[in-house]
Amino acid sequence: MTGLLLVNLGSPDAPTPAAVRRYLRQFLSDPRVVDINALARWVLLHLVILPLRPRRSAAAYASIWTARGSPLLYHSQDLAAAVRGRLPGWAVELGMRYGNPSIEDALGRLIAAGVERIVVFPLYPQYAAASTGSSIEEVFRVLGRRWVMPAVSIVEPFFDHPGFLRAWVARGAPLLASSAPDHVLFSFHGLPERQVRRAAPPGSICLMRADCCDEFGPTNRHCYRAQCFRTARLLAGQLGIPEDRCSVGFQSRLGRTPWIGPATESLIAELARRGRRRLLVFCPAFVADCLETLEEVGIRGRQLFRASGGEELTLVPSLNAEREWVDAVIELIGRQAERFAPPPLATNH
Repeated sequence: MTGLLLVNLGSPDAPTPAAVRRYLRQFLSDPRVVDINALARWVLLHLVILPLRPRRSAAAYASIWTARGSPLLYHSQDLAAAVRGRLPGWAVELGMRYGNPSIEDALGRLIAAGVERIVVFPLYPQYAAASTGSSIEEVFRVLGRRWVMPAVSIVEPFFDHPGFLRAWVARGAPLLASSAPDHVLFSFHGLPERQVRRAAPPGSICLMRADCCDEFGPTNRHCYRAQCFRTARLLAGQLGIPEDRCSVGFQSRLGRTPWIGPATESLIAELARRGRRRLLVFCPAFVADCLETLEEVGIRGRQLFRASGGEELTLVPSLNAEREWVDAVIELIGRQAERFAPPPLATNH
């Protein structure tokens, strides 16, 4: 039997300071997320972040919490259920890198079901060591404790996969038509500049020029920022958005270290000040609506846009468990599952 492990980042168990503190402690203790020396990371987490941030973050989570709980969790669960219905004979589980259900528990359920092969699907379109890399590392950490390990295949980043793009076009095109925006913003999760540079090959011009991500090819194919710009350009082209009517920004900054830009928050305010009245925002780094989409952009971003002179900011809902996205997931899984198929036997003539 083949198993499928869908992996997303995770969220607190409840919108309370205590639950958020537990979540942040696990999340920000990861050296792939806060990639500084262990002592400095401990000081930052325990003396700066955990005493102050949980209460503020809990209020933000409370503003998007529903009767079903965390949007990220239930949208991911809905996706897993939809995919399970399309893969008879497979065992399908959802695991969160941080929080519950954990990757370890999800893998335990797959092993208990008798799977011999596992397709791991990190649900992050663009590759970053802090998301995709950390999730893959955790999968192998857990499986590495087993005496007999199942065969493992990993779905690669899908930032330019046709099915992924089709799913976003299906979500965005109706709102593009109905809201008639003056401008479209593609907002992606940010990363510290040092993490982007660490992924660059020797001799790269990564972050040395403002146009370093304008072209996409072998030298920057593994660059998170370049992958984001690639996604945005392809979506803009398929949606028919002129280059002068769209921008790319990066959100969710943390701390004082330099992060990749331009910053989404600054762009939202600047566009309003420049006379843009209606702004449409896509968040194509997230395949499920979550704190970063619903609260950071949908609530605070909208408030900032109006306070800066704009009239209406419209957030394009994420892919969640929409049919076009389920179709794309099945396509991507099928590509990996083919690697488990035995090669055709040679015949003698």
